[in-house]
Amino acid sequence: MIDQKIMEKARQWLNPPFDEETRAKVAQLIDNDPKELMESFYCDLEFGTGGLRGIMGVGTNRMNKYTVGMATQGLCNYLKKNFSHRPEIRAAIAYDSRNNSIQFAQIAAQVLSANGIKVYLFDKLRPTPELSFAIRTLRCQCGLVITASHNPKEYNGYKVYWEDGGQIVPPHDKGIINEVKAISSIANVNFNGNSDLIMMIGDEMDEIYLNTLSSLSLSPETIEKHSSIPIVYTPIHGTGVELVPKVLRKFGFKNIITVSEQCVIDGNFPTVHSPNPEERTAMQMAIDKAMETNAEIAMATDPDSDRVGIGIRKPNGEFVLLNGNQAASILIYYILKKWHEHNRITGNEFTVKTIVTTDLISSIAHGFGVDCYEVLTGFKFIAEKIRELEGVKTFIAGGEESYGYLYGDFVRDKDAVISCAMFAEITAWAKSQGKTLYDILEEIYRSFGLYKEHLISLTRKGVEGLNEIKAMMENFRAKPPKAIGGSNVVTIIDYQSQLAIDTHNGKEKHTNQPKSDVLQFITADGTKVSVRPSGTEPKIKFYFGVKDQMLANESIDEALARLDKKIEAIVAELNLK
Repeated sequence: MIDQKIMEKARQWLNPPFDEETRAKVAQLIDNDPKELMESFYCDLEFGTGGLRGIMGVGTNRMNKYTVGMATQGLCNYLKKNFSHRPEIRAAIAYDSRNNSIQFAQIAAQVLSANGIKVYLFDKLRPTPELSFAIRTLRCQCGLVITASHNPKEYNGYKVYWEDGGQIVPPHDKGIINEVKAISSIANVNFNGNSDLIMMIGDEMDEIYLNTLSSLSLSPETIEKHSSIPIVYTPIHGTGVELVPKVLRKFGFKNIITVSEQCVIDGNFPTVHSPNPEERTAMQMAIDKAMETNAEIAMATDPDSDRVGIGIRKPNGEFVLLNGNQAASILIYYILKKWHEHNRITGNEFTVKTIVTTDLISSIAHGFGVDCYEVLTGFKFIAEKIRELEGVKTFIAGGEESYGYLYGDFVRDKDAVISCAMFAEITAWAKSQGKTLYDILEEIYRSFGLYKEHLISLTRKGVEGLNEIKAMMENFRAKPPKAIGGSNVVTIIDYQSQLAIDTHNGKEKHTNQPKSDVLQFITADGTKVSVRPSGTEPKIKFYFGVKDQMLANESIDEALARLDKKIEAIVAELNLK
């Protein structure tokens, strides 16, 4: 039996201003599919701290033209309040290859322009980082990108950016949320777009973006000598299809091998279960192509081209996937090494990583005399730190464990386009020394310490699950572990109370981070365990980081296997199932 309130909400969608197609689909749900009807209408799709994300379909709890319209109207109202002193408010819009992305982008453009806001709309799909770049280049006050990143095909989303080119952070995130919540009806949305205020942007922005990225190359002479090395790349049916091969050619590479089946733009992502380059199955076709063509590197970007997965060849010829921590470490090591060689490090530079990303990055940065700042999980906080220090210190690079990296400050979000170019450049640089990226990884471990990370994500469904997750956090706070893996806990960081506690003397220090429901336990031997409930899903995540030194005659595989055993013991000790 359908709850009467849900049925009443659904019946409102049977009449204008909802279009005929929407009304017919809602009627079909009412007559034939009570379960889907309930899922579609039992709540409103929540506008979170970054925007919208959800399954596409009709209803208040789905991504559709009406929920996108309401979100955009709320954004318009916030923009007009914040920039009332400006004679013109500008916004840029990009979209990825997902089903309905172009329609949602057009709806957003119509609503923005109907509210007197000038819109720069990309003429076809573009990478998310180019949207960030365009906001800054065109001096916009905000930007939107229609994407659900690497989620399955049923999803789409809507991410909001501010005038610095970074995703929205406090206080703007909560300010926009409040305005969106105030839109109580479709009747509050102005869909009557003003075509005079919508400008299409295309190849000219690509050219500026690509030229800017190519200026970041650190070894052009090395690339020239090794321009023919085979580089395998796949966009996994997404937005990297044109710009990643173009930037590789701009850098000077000539032998770019793409996975043709995955260069087809298709929001159903027919060749993969999920278009997530963190998963080997999503990268398998690229790895197979690399084996077939004797390439030393295979790269895959997600649908909106902000994350990149990297596969590299081991000495025995086998392809191994770098995890996000390893890839970020290689990238930052190479950039800092070249900056050092070029005498560009003055002591006023910095890198940024998130609190759950490997401490190897900090070790590398400090080894080159460069500061490394830590921020909360999410690349938007890396962008916030860049903005905070703009004009004071020089940002070099940053990264997070979830396959997102940034070099240079032209973009203020993770950028798989420049990352692909730099990983190709590092491959050429390694080859010029008779090495591979695997050798470079070993070089880093021997120079800066051996680090290994692991993530466990526990799902607890329903209200009971949410209560269980809450109880787990309360228990960790009330009874924190005294030792982990045989080493005493020396520091407890509670980002909720914003305090770091020295367990030896009880002294407390402020974290200098915004409040967040995250706990970290750090031991005397450098082991770090971070506990973080998901803000959007019924999950709790445990991040493990352990460290040691590589033994003289030990291979990478042997060394990492040793640390894996240590992590396995810690997981068993904490009784995580």
